[in-house]
Amino acid sequence: MSNEYTVIDLFSGAGGLSQGFLQAGYKILAGIDFDDAALLTYAHNFKGAKALKEDLFEEEKSINNIQKAIGGKDIDVIIAGPPCQGFSLTGSRDINDSRNKLYVAVVHAVEYFRPKAFLIENVPGMATLYKGRVKQQIINTFEDLGYAVSVTDPPLLASDYGVPQNRKRMFFVGYRKDLGYDYFKFPDPLLDVEEHITTFEAISDLPSLEDTLGENIMDYPTKPLSEYQKMMRENSDAIYNHIGTNHTDEVKWVISQVPEGGNHKDLPPGVGESRKFNEAWTRYHSQKPSKTIDTGHRNHFHYKWNRVPTVRENARLQSFPDCFEFLGTKTQQYRQVGNAVPPLLAQVIGEKMNQHLNVGAREVLNEKAE
Repeated sequence: MSNEYTVIDLFSGAGGLSQGFLQAGYKILAGIDFDDAALLTYAHNFKGAKALKEDLFEEEKSINNIQKAIGGKDIDVIIAGPPCQGFSLTGSRDINDSRNKLYVAVVHAVEYFRPKAFLIENVPGMATLYKGRVKQQIINTFEDLGYAVSVTDPPLLASDYGVPQNRKRMFFVGYRKDLGYDYFKFPDPLLDVEEHITTFEAISDLPSLEDTLGENIMDYPTKPLSEYQKMMRENSDAIYNHIGTNHTDEVKWVISQVPEGGNHKDLPPGVGESRKFNEAWTRYHSQKPSKTIDTGHRNHFHYKWNRVPTVRENARLQSFPDCFEFLGTKTQQYRQVGNAVPPLLAQVIGEKMNQHLNVGAREVLNEKAE
């Protein structure tokens, strides 16, 4: 019995979920998105998979195109990270009542392909939206399609699973009841707080870029300085996407006055007045995981150097391996990294889902043998 289950990734972006599931032993058939730069990155890194540009709002057309592209292969698992948009609830059991067509696209794909399991990722705020009714609506919709649906409660913290980043995300996972699958149990944390991977452990081996903006392909200046760095370097003999930002002298002067782990509140009066919101002028702490990596690159700064992290440094903090190269403009690359699910977090969930799939498959085989 093979356990190389097949996967398609809806709203794949650059492929954080796909990378995690690939590392967990799945066969990735396709990533589907509407962002050209993200799809270039996806195609570059997932050689055996299709990178499909589809408008998932056009459900019937996109589903037919996906079916043709994968050659009619069975899909065992659908994974998806749809953007969270506004919901309008008129019922409690039908997600089609919602304005959020992106979720409807996932529902229709699951209904059409009938995978053994699915996974949906989103921001923690989804759990409390409309006092929890949105979350319940999603559960009800997939339960009515015949899936046993489990939800993270509370949301998972990426740093508990080996990612050097305090990023919270919620997940829905469903398994087909008619195949004998029971409810999925999410993996327990792998690390205690004092064991969390720090930003120093994640990026301290990368060139400082003090006297240069760097190049798209660079040599490693040192041996790995941590087990995490050693893991990130596997299958890679060069550093990609490590290009600095040419800050003005004024910006570097402001950054230089932010203490390690501090932000705009720690600046002297009159300094950095142009940015005063919550995350402004935030400097990472070398001995803690990073803040949540976002899609921009203006507000968070290296724990030591007076500059924003590079795309590669953000990718390390997201747990993308160094062999994963991002394409497009630098702004597009930052957005791809920030929008992604951390691959290591996806891998841990994917491995647990694989075990659950195997248990159900064994039970079905035993029933047939009897």
